[in-house]
Amino acid sequence: MEDSADDLYENAPCGYLSTLPDGTIVKINGTLLDWLGRRREDVVGRLRFTDLLTVGGRLYHETHYAPLLHMQGRVGEIALELATAGGGRLPVLVASVVKHSAEGTPALIRTMISDARARRAYEAELLRARREAEEAHRAAEVDRARLQQVVATLQSSLLPPSLPAVPGLTAVAHYQAASPDNLGGDFYDLFSLGGERWAFFLGDVVGKGPEAAAVTSLARYTLRAAAMHDPAPAKVLATLDTVLNERHTGEDPRYCTVIAGSLSPGDGTFGVELASGGHPPALLLRADGEAAYLPTTGGLVVGLLPTATFISTGVVLRPGDTLLLYTDGLTEARTGKGDERFGDAALLDLARRLAPATARETVAAIVDLLHGFGDGLEDDAALLALGVPA
Repeated sequence: MEDSADDLYENAPCGYLSTLPDGTIVKINGTLLDWLGRRREDVVGRLRFTDLLTVGGRLYHETHYAPLLHMQGRVGEIALELATAGGGRLPVLVASVVKHSAEGTPALIRTMISDARARRAYEAELLRARREAEEAHRAAEVDRARLQQVVATLQSSLLPPSLPAVPGLTAVAHYQAASPDNLGGDFYDLFSLGGERWAFFLGDVVGKGPEAAAVTSLARYTLRAAAMHDPAPAKVLATLDTVLNERHTGEDPRYCTVIAGSLSPGDGTFGVELASGGHPPALLLRADGEAAYLPTTGGLVVGLLPTATFISTGVVLRPGDTLLLYTDGLTEARTGKGDERFGDAALLDLARRLAPATARETVAAIVDLLHGFGDGLEDDAALLALGVPA
């Protein structure tokens, strides 16, 4: 039975390895060594688990995988990429559990690795099938109601079902689809960083359809993971920029505009730190009736250049103040039969008429405006308003 158990471990259909808490590999099975094209004597005691990952895999491991494992003691089915000895990439699903010593301290990390090449091919086949389905729809307009139901379901999966309750703050979001037939790339989120700090972001992926949806999902979860690791908005955007540049290069670049921020409560106020990656500036509606754009200079579109830099700016939200984030579907909407657009100046005029306004009042007024555009709303629009009650 002992030999049988050893054989099962060594030649299992999935990879196994055990590491010390610092990541040093102390045991690895033959299956995983074969996948990587490596020798056991070159790995055990010499390499860490992160040495087996691609650059993007290491980044995702540090910002998402390792923090989750540290907090929960186990992580299941996280998608990563391993680097083979020949320079190739192996998509895998990784699950780990921490084994503790008798004193309760972490002693060993046991990891199971599944080959995800078939799954990746299956996902590509799904995308291809979806494109063919869309082409058939445009040609014959067959089964439109079913297509719209699928799109709505997929779209809702890219957005949080609801926003969390932040003590002392009102947060309101809205997503307005320009067409029920296309997946959009707008996204937003608000989540706790632990303690009393919170993070938020709102962005817009270039393009539409399943490809844009895939990038939207990647961007949203990368931003969340990066903020948990280091909440500085400029560093959060830099992490997303690195991931997008590695995942989408060559003939199929993918990029997005994003504005990211963090919230720190004070004595009835909230300190806000913001950084923008080529995104329209936030609007600040003050309690004294003033309204102005909050400049976020120096931010390039995220994912466009591998050496992009991002700069943060700060503001304090006082009682009665509201901060509004939005995507350019709002300002680029047509207001008539010609090419006249709503524009930044008109939005600022509207904000000055609304101020002072709560987050709910601000979003409600802009939702009415979006509905009034009718067919002039050519791109999806997302809104996120953060207000301190007066």
